[in-house]
Amino acid sequence: MVLLRYLLVFATSFGLALLAAPVAGRLGRRVGMVDRPGGRRQHEGLVSRLGGVAVFVAFMAAVGLAHQQGLLTAGYGARDSLRLKGLLIGGGVAILCGLLDDRFDLPPLPQFAVQIALSLIALATLLWLERFTLPLIGMIELNRYPWGPWIYVPLTVLWVAGMINTVNWLDGLDGLAAGVGAILCLVLAIHMHRAGQPSVALLPLALMGALTGFLPYNMAPASVFLGSAGAFFLGYGLAGLGLIAGGRTATVLMVMGLPIVDVAWQIFDRARHHRSPVRGDRGHLHFRLRDLGLPQRAIVVLYWGFCALFGLLALVVGPWQKLAALIIVGLGVVVVLALLSREDPTGRD
Repeated sequence: MVLLRYLLVFATSFGLALLAAPVAGRLGRRVGMVDRPGGRRQHEGLVSRLGGVAVFVAFMAAVGLAHQQGLLTAGYGARDSLRLKGLLIGGGVAILCGLLDDRFDLPPLPQFAVQIALSLIALATLLWLERFTLPLIGMIELNRYPWGPWIYVPLTVLWVAGMINTVNWLDGLDGLAAGVGAILCLVLAIHMHRAGQPSVALLPLALMGALTGFLPYNMAPASVFLGSAGAFFLGYGLAGLGLIAGGRTATVLMVMGLPIVDVAWQIFDRARHHRSPVRGDRGHLHFRLRDLGLPQRAIVVLYWGFCALFGLLALVVGPWQKLAALIIVGLGVVVVLALLSREDPTGRD
């Protein structure tokens, strides 16, 4: 019975995204919300930026169906319902603010303000990074201490803003961000199911269905992009899903370890070369691999495989092994990026 519920939610979001994505593509071209070739983008022709709207609509429709069927909030308390509202309201705000960026190409400061606002929505609705497991110490529950908010409030802001930036910067090759996001959603759904939280598992399944339904139109050569709206929504959604049911931060870090380290390296590398940390360039690992001549689809599949492998490890290993894997990933990616940066320190705009 539970598997049928999962299938219903996934199929609903998948089917709707499959239908909505080409509509979003045509609409974006009609209203002029498109990406043009040049700079970091090396696609051909005008490509719609409204794909994220299709993903959002499909996700919300599947969540609405689950709620209407009485599947979504089974066993929820008042705090659980508030967290769900925070996930959905924050996702809506992310879409609206992202659409403004897609239309007007906002400078970095307003984008940063959006990320802070989304972090505050998370905090106001109890989506807090207050529980996590540390090797040797075990479970840390910061909300039990009077000084806890001084730690988990900035941690939550860093978590939400960091995930939005990670997805936004990852969205550089066709199908890359959407595919990685779908893999993380699958891992989270399995984790939640195994933890006895089937109603919560419906949320990542709904998002996974929307992303996989969108992917056929987003793979190279893409006919529609996620756009800032999609990247903001996906980043906020993944951050919220990592917090909504007791904290799955280690799982999220395992799957997203490669792109997170890439983001951290770009900030460091741009700063040491006296460039703005928020100014986009082709210094990201996926761009550097593309410039070395690797086919776009091969790079995307390589990222997918890497994230899927570490997602599998997150499901089967303990805290110490997760920590060791994260350290290995971090060091490996930093070494590769450092070597590539020595060949071209400019980052190539």
